[in-house]
Amino acid sequence: MKGYAMLKIGETGWIEKERPACGPNDAIVKPLALSPCTSDIHTVWEGALGDRHNMILGHEGCGEVVEVGSAVKDFKKGDRILVAAITPDWMSVEAQAGYPMHSGGMLAGWKFSNFKDGVFGEYFHVNDADGNLAHLPSNISVEEACMLSDMVPTGFHGVELANIKFGETVLVVGIGPVGLMAVAGANLRGASRIIVVGSRPGTIEVAKKYGATDAISYKDGPIDQQVLEMTGGKGVDKAIIAGGGVDTFEPVVKVLKPGGTIGNVNYLGSGTYIQIPRVEWGVGMGHKTITGGLMPGGRDRLEKLASLISVGKLDVSLLLTHRFKGFEKVEDALFLMKDKPADLIKPVVTL
Repeated sequence: MKGYAMLKIGETGWIEKERPACGPNDAIVKPLALSPCTSDIHTVWEGALGDRHNMILGHEGCGEVVEVGSAVKDFKKGDRILVAAITPDWMSVEAQAGYPMHSGGMLAGWKFSNFKDGVFGEYFHVNDADGNLAHLPSNISVEEACMLSDMVPTGFHGVELANIKFGETVLVVGIGPVGLMAVAGANLRGASRIIVVGSRPGTIEVAKKYGATDAISYKDGPIDQQVLEMTGGKGVDKAIIAGGGVDTFEPVVKVLKPGGTIGNVNYLGSGTYIQIPRVEWGVGMGHKTITGGLMPGGRDRLEKLASLISVGKLDVSLLLTHRFKGFEKVEDALFLMKDKPADLIKPVVTL
């Protein structure tokens, strides 16, 4: 089969590989739509996961089942399916402990284009099919379905990590597609004031459609100073970090109220240490919590998030700014994600 792969750090290209084999609990899927992610960019051009050779990229997509293993009960050939970017081993000890995304080791539930070939192939393999696939609702398009692989579950996980409650003031740093879904999730959770940090007018407009009440730009000065000024020096109850780098934590800690929580879902592709300001962290005793997590995968989560789209409570079509047609356009979509033109939120490729 043909696939679009990371050849080595800084280099990608089309390769030929054998079609993956199907184990008794697994499924083989052909993609119906695919979407590149900023994580692919970190992986290839920053070497964030270390070197990978001839590994097919991609972890966002939906597809049609072409083969299932003998032990698979709920899926069959021809089913149109959702699949998350994270595909845990559900029989693992880590899954039993409540952390399926780390099954087999830290971040090891993230298999696509990390430990095994990703979804940018003519076929891709899904382990534990009954636990990692979900049926694609008929009223969700294949383009929208791609957003359920990573953008929606990751953005919403930031909301879960920050434990947002009714009436709270929330800061969302970074309003790419994950940050925008964090805004939508915070709004659904009942946040009152949602302050977003972004610099592109298009994404700010979309953020406001998802529930943002205020927007600031790092280009206008230190974000902590801007947030403190606009909140009368009080700061925010909760924060979600969905963009930036290792230096982003410092200003966020500065504006977080005592007892507040930061939920980080940003992939830190470079840097060695995170800077936490000693005094503003309450000299270690400010009850300011910093959490960071890889989003959960699994069928139950996919089905529940998909239901928000099915009933009209979440509109992910606002994320889809660039559409391509044909498998060969995966390369164009990936490089578009790398170059990030001002009007880009998310590209999608239909096959």
